[in-house]
Amino acid sequence: MRENVSLAPFTTLRIGGRARYLVSATSEQEIVEAFNFAAENDLSLFVLGGGSNVLIADTGFDGLVLQVALRGVSGFREDNGTVYSTAGAGEDWGAFVGQCVAENLQGLECLSGIPGFVGGTPVQNVGAYGQEVSETIVSVRVFDRNSGEILTLTNADCGFAYRTSIFNTAARDRFIVLAVTYALTLDGTPNIAYRDLKEIFDGRTPSLAETRDAVIRIRRAKSMVIDEMDPNSRSAGSFFKNPIIAPGEFEEVLRISEQMGFGPVPTFPAGDGLVKVPAAWLIERCGFSKGYKKGRAGLSSNHTLAVINLGDALAVDILTLKEEIEARVQKVFSISLRTEPVFIGF
Repeated sequence: MRENVSLAPFTTLRIGGRARYLVSATSEQEIVEAFNFAAENDLSLFVLGGGSNVLIADTGFDGLVLQVALRGVSGFREDNGTVYSTAGAGEDWGAFVGQCVAENLQGLECLSGIPGFVGGTPVQNVGAYGQEVSETIVSVRVFDRNSGEILTLTNADCGFAYRTSIFNTAARDRFIVLAVTYALTLDGTPNIAYRDLKEIFDGRTPSLAETRDAVIRIRRAKSMVIDEMDPNSRSAGSFFKNPIIAPGEFEEVLRISEQMGFGPVPTFPAGDGLVKVPAAWLIERCGFSKGYKKGRAGLSSNHTLAVINLGDALAVDILTLKEEIEARVQKVFSISLRTEPVFIGF
């Protein structure tokens, strides 16, 4: 256990004040002990993974920050070609996906290059380029902070939806993810559903390795791969979720777009008659272009959805830009943007 630890180095935004206590737990027993210490000393507890999806307050966190550093990958194969792979919550996600692709296991290839740890993937129902982890997650091993037990939750138990699960909604702050089991397909065909991937492969079916390489190239071009040499990658990834709206709301967006001369509105079906509108399109039509700057914060010059630290930004700088963007989109389109990162210490 360490005291008075700066949290900024633990995040991809490189922003955040100090933690009163910080524990990096490498075993389930250490996680239980840290939880008990926090409970016995009446301390707030924040569970930190890879730090790729958080904004931590400048005042820090006056409690115990528990970094889950559980490692290890294991698996077994069924006769039908399904391979069940279990990874500790502290495994690097990018490395785990790379290992699966190297073993010719299909199911995660389009999620290559996403920063963070395995434990964060079920929380956000991580998805990109036509895949979501909910499509392959079989179960999640968790520590239940309410009962003090270690449980196994099934896919159905997790309540997966677009970028959500019970872990960040109904049961927020109840479970600590310890390990995740994925069902992958040996020698399976990659999922080429995303437009950019379709254009790259032009109708042919690539290998899993080719798909992974293409996804990483696309992400790198958007500065969505962590690279210390790329200032645009000092971000928390996509800062805003793509709004999912009702048909009536979409009709209003179409009307506004025609009236303002914005051109065609890109959309994606979201099920149950709902429509998903790209947040980047809305933001850009409201006057925020790639590379937009406001003080010490800005938007990536390669990706409108990425709010970045321009060098020495504080959390308040990020919040100021966030609020300006939200207010403008609300005023122009009457749509409330929702953020993806978790806000800690505010």
